Amino acid sequence: MKRVVVGLSGGVDSSVAAYLLKEQGYEVIGLFMKNWHDDSVTISNECPWLEDSNDALLVAEKLGIPFQTVDLSEQYKEKIVDYMFNEYEQGRTPNPDVLCNREIKFDVFMKIALSLGADFVATGHYCRKGEIAVDGKQVYQLLAGKDDNKDQSYFLCQLSQEQLAKSLFPIGELTKPEVREIALQLDLVTAEKKDSQGLCFIGKVRLPEFLQQQLQPKEGLIYEIAADNPIYHQATPEFNSLEEQLIFEAKGISYAPENGKVVGKHQGAHYFTIGQRKGLNVGGTKEALFIIATDVKSNAIYTGQGANHPGLFKKTLRVQPSEIHWIRKDLALKTGESMPVMARIRYRQALQKAMLYQFESGLYVAFEEPQSAITEGQFVAWNIGDELVGSGVIS
Repeated sequence: MKRVVVGLSGGVDSSVAAYLLKEQGYEVIGLFMKNWHDDSVTISNECPWLEDSNDALLVAEKLGIPFQTVDLSEQYKEKIVDYMFNEYEQGRTPNPDVLCNREIKFDVFMKIALSLGADFVATGHYCRKGEIAVDGKQVYQLLAGKDDNKDQSYFLCQLSQEQLAKSLFPIGELTKPEVREIALQLDLVTAEKKDSQGLCFIGKVRLPEFLQQQLQPKEGLIYEIAADNPIYHQATPEFNSLEEQLIFEAKGISYAPENGKVVGKHQGAHYFTIGQRKGLNVGGTKEALFIIATDVKSNAIYTGQGANHPGLFKKTLRVQPSEIHWIRKDLALKTGESMPVMARIRYRQALQKAMLYQFESGLYVAFEEPQSAITEGQFVAWNIGDELVGSGVIS
């Protein structure tokens, strides 16, 4: 009998995942990960992890499976929180959820599970795992979940073949309403529970407040760049090669104070991210102001009016050579090669037609349509059909 450790989060998805595995004849153990305790950061009056671990315990009791809690807050602080602050200080916007899966759930947590004699680790993600043979070797595929509204393969875009080999995603074939229905029939305490929002580690905390408690404020100016600014109508230079052209397109525009006018002040460029429009507190503009660029060196924020401002859009992005990740190593591009894919630059974005180009200087993702708010530090992931085959950090 194969043994599976399920990461029970206290939510409905992992609860039903545990039930399905039991039905399939696995020996199931429930494990709750505690990822955060730091009293120096005021989170919220309600302490969600206590409530969540209690719900997870009740579910385990109901299903008749053993349950324990593991405290991973040390590893979490080191691998996720420190990384996040470091990224923000450099003016990049990290994605803690993608990282949490790569570094915690499918690494630290997986090692604990395997030490308990588990054959697999299972989570409540809406995605599926496939297996194919390539040159006589077994290769694992990360496939989109059946529920189009809830496909979470993007969050697992940094997993490796080794991690996928040991993973199970029991609810990947179901839709969210079907999962809730099963939980209701079983009378699970989590059946009607709302989906958790916010970071995977601090429960219900809002990110800006969390950042402000950790990064020092630093007053700077907010500039507005007009949509008809000549900077958007410069002649495109002549390129000697495709690589040169892609480097140019991925770089985007560099703004300076003289390109715009001062419209307000802010408390630190490192708190803000491209495409953001809340939290600027600048009024009196015809359309909402969106952030089109931040410069943490000069501590300046550049904005433009409206969601269609030309400063928000770019066709090409670059992934540095060290940050290219292929789940399907057999499909990895060699220098000079290219491949048509469907790609996305954020969770819940519809897949977009794009070409991948691999050069010495990095991997370039050139979209057919310009994309809004391509953000440094976030992950781009690319698919062939409903299979996610690789990803990388936008540089």
